[in-house]
Amino acid sequence: MSNTVTTRFAPSPTGYLHIGNLRAALLSYLTAKKQGGEFILRIDDTDPERSKEEFVDAAKRDLEWLGLHWDRFERQSERLERYHAAADKWREMGRLYACYETQTELELRRKRQLSMGRPPVYDRAALELTDAQKKAYEEEGRRPHWRFKLDQERVEWDDLIRGHTHVDCGSVSDPVLIREDGNYLYTPCSVVDDAEMGVTHVVRGEDHVTNTATQIQMIRSLGYAVPNFAHHSLLVGPDGEALSKRLGSLTLGGLREEGYEALALTAFMARLGASDPIEPRAAMAEVVEGFDVTRFGRAPARFDVEELRQLNAKTLHLLPVEAVHDRLVEAGLPKSKTKKFWAAVQGNVELFADVAEWIELVQKGAEPLIAEGDEAFVAEAMELLPAQPWNGESWKNWTGAVKEKTGRKGKQLFMPLRKALTGRERGPDMSELMPLLPKQK
Repeated sequence: MSNTVTTRFAPSPTGYLHIGNLRAALLSYLTAKKQGGEFILRIDDTDPERSKEEFVDAAKRDLEWLGLHWDRFERQSERLERYHAAADKWREMGRLYACYETQTELELRRKRQLSMGRPPVYDRAALELTDAQKKAYEEEGRRPHWRFKLDQERVEWDDLIRGHTHVDCGSVSDPVLIREDGNYLYTPCSVVDDAEMGVTHVVRGEDHVTNTATQIQMIRSLGYAVPNFAHHSLLVGPDGEALSKRLGSLTLGGLREEGYEALALTAFMARLGASDPIEPRAAMAEVVEGFDVTRFGRAPARFDVEELRQLNAKTLHLLPVEAVHDRLVEAGLPKSKTKKFWAAVQGNVELFADVAEWIELVQKGAEPLIAEGDEAFVAEAMELLPAQPWNGESWKNWTGAVKEKTGRKGKQLFMPLRKALTGRERGPDMSELMPLLPKQK
């Protein structure tokens, strides 16, 4: 087997990717790319009723926007024969057994166990069924679901984030691998795919820790090598509250629509919850270079949109005009003006969408904003306004002339003149903005 580091991201196409999905996708991608390895995008579409092609397309669009380019693309719905083969092998080994309980019966059994102070673990009653009992259930119209029989042992591994980790499988229910309708659940497909696709590192949320223990048993039962595991902490809100209810409003597509930079989002998430500081990056290569999965802690990572917005502003302030030229033109700015425009407004945008206000100003101008009591001063200043076209010295020369004529200085001098030309109290340096303004009426 190749020594290449191989990771995967396996979303279910049942909804749009959100910020929680990005944590697993990005850390998997960076783990591979830091070692020059391969990143697999694998669509978990074994549930035909819930899987939608529109969500597959959306996931691809989101990952491409973020720069998470996959080296291989796989669909689990095209690999059913491989899962059938594994299931047959487990049956032959006596590790996969048929169960006929309904969901209602299982729920009643769990409640009864809890009321008796016992853990709600499946009692393996199905292993005691005779062939006649199974036949009777089938004649009733029941169809079996299939469980994997766990060895009731302690499973241990050295987790890249959690450190030495163990799970007592004697306190875990035998996992259901195949539902009554014959569709496979996540676990067996993931085991077979990871093994056959040569996945060396599985990076995912800590809510999978128990699942990892069962998967390790399944992997070993098929004779495959166990990959490295890294279980990252889950996201919470800025005050430590559960983020799960807000994930619908934090889809990657939604953040893109709001104008967040892909680089800001990846740089933010690549360090969120790690011991290294979150810093703006000018290129994805820098995000990859500064990544180390072992630097992440086990404490929940606090996701704060306001912190992301601040990093977004810092990221925009780093970008050269070449990185935004096409978007500026698309927003309505002539190609010939992008360099000087970006130099002027770059420090005044938090989201790229903020450029719309300044493009409108330099294209159409603005109505003067004149405070009560400043009318005579502004009128006098306008008499001293140099003729267009203006250059980088025009603002300095004009304000100097107005100061000498009127005696005003400081904020009392500059603010009324800025408001008169731009209709705004604040904005870019006037020495850079003034040459971009349209012909004055």
